[in-house]
Amino acid sequence: VDEAVGTESPHTGEKSLPPSRHGRDKGTMLYSDQGVLYRAVGYRELLARHTMVQSMSRKANCWDNAPMESFFAVLKTECFYRAGELTVDGLMKQIDDYIDYYNRERCSLKLKKLSPVAYGTQLAQSA
Repeated sequence: VDEAVGTESPHTGEKSLPPSRHGRDKGTMLYSDQGVLYRAVGYRELLARHTMVQSMSRKANCWDNAPMESFFAVLKTECFYRAGELTVDGLMKQIDDYIDYYNRERCSLKLKKLSPVAYGTQLAQSA
């Protein structure tokens, strides 16, 4: 989240990477669109240095990242539209709290009425 976008934006530095509370596994995936920032050589090199994989949709192909786009729609509906005006720091906290809720508590019919974490745990135990 930033007020300026471009290849020389503060986003192109270390602080542009998503925060990591528990460390990142090698190959952590970062979703992005085809924006100029995300195609910049410097940004892609930054991801490589942190062993992150970029998931970028092909031009004019909305189906490539449909699961992430679906998540963003749910995030906006359940989180932002009810929040009112937020500062940048407030927005970042709201996103962090919602993702925690989404992963640990929010049940999904597609996941047999379990949260993503509970479903993943169940799958791992049955393997």
